[in-house]
Amino acid sequence: MKDQKKAMSRLWGLAILLAILFFSSFLWGRMPVSPKAAAGILAWRCGLPVTVSWTDQMAAAVLNIRLPRILLAMLVGGALSAAGMTYQNVFQNPMASPDILGASSGACFGATLAILLEIPAVTTMAFACSLATVVMVYFVGRRGRGSRTMNLLLAGIMVSSLFSAGISCIKLVADPNSKLPEITYWLMGSLSGAAGEDVSFILLPLLAGLLPLLALRWQLNLLTLGEEEAASMGVDTKRLRLLVILCATLLTAASVSASGMIGWIGLVIPHLSRRLVGNDCRYLLPASILFGALFMLLVDDISRTLLAIEIPIGILLAFVGAPFFLHLMTRKGGWA
Repeated sequence: MKDQKKAMSRLWGLAILLAILFFSSFLWGRMPVSPKAAAGILAWRCGLPVTVSWTDQMAAAVLNIRLPRILLAMLVGGALSAAGMTYQNVFQNPMASPDILGASSGACFGATLAILLEIPAVTTMAFACSLATVVMVYFVGRRGRGSRTMNLLLAGIMVSSLFSAGISCIKLVADPNSKLPEITYWLMGSLSGAAGEDVSFILLPLLAGLLPLLALRWQLNLLTLGEEEAASMGVDTKRLRLLVILCATLLTAASVSASGMIGWIGLVIPHLSRRLVGNDCRYLLPASILFGALFMLLVDDISRTLLAIEIPIGILLAFVGAPFFLHLMTRKGGWA
């Protein structure tokens, strides 16, 4: 009971910090906006009666530029963290991350192909290729002999390598003056240019992935048990594992299709969340979502305000993720 109260208090703490950072993010940017003006603009956007004390440029910056980007950062960060936590639990592997089944590689291949062929729906193409990649991995892993979990992991590695080679081929033939820079920047991962359409596009698949995971989060703990022990509790682990992998795939595919290649957050945040609330998935999953949204939003705020030019968020996350990976490898007590 004491541990549960402690976990709940920390969840509330994360939620409060996220709310504070959410509002603060509207104040940071090339155009200064006062807290009073930002609060007024948001209240006006919600239909509340307020006295106008801001310029049209401020309203455009807050509503058309910062609001979609802030929402997208929170959605992508929370979704990737939830997917990473799910994969780590399903595969019982502390190094599992959202790209373990090739969803990220498939999305990147779809996006680069769309840029090369000048297909306007880059996000849609990335999302479709990401889902198709995981379907391919699943059927390959299902047909293999031996452990199905190990087959899935190996199939994911092989298919990811295949699509990585495809991406290299596309970069090789892309126009170096126009398309190659666009492909390279997309692969770095960035939320620059986020629009309301991007938020609307990924919202449905994110809800389709998150809501079942939240509803089944108590059953995720049973995946750590043996097949017979879980069956004695009335849980079909094979069906549950397939369902949560599908949900995590939806989260990964939607996130990467909207933000580009965002690494490390799905690996780092679940481990940090375990430090806060423990291994119980009833608290670990919400903590991962909140912490991921908080962390992603913070890093994105830094990426767009630290220097005169915007730093791709994928680069900043790599600077954080690589040292953390080394810390996990070398610290006393191992991965636990």
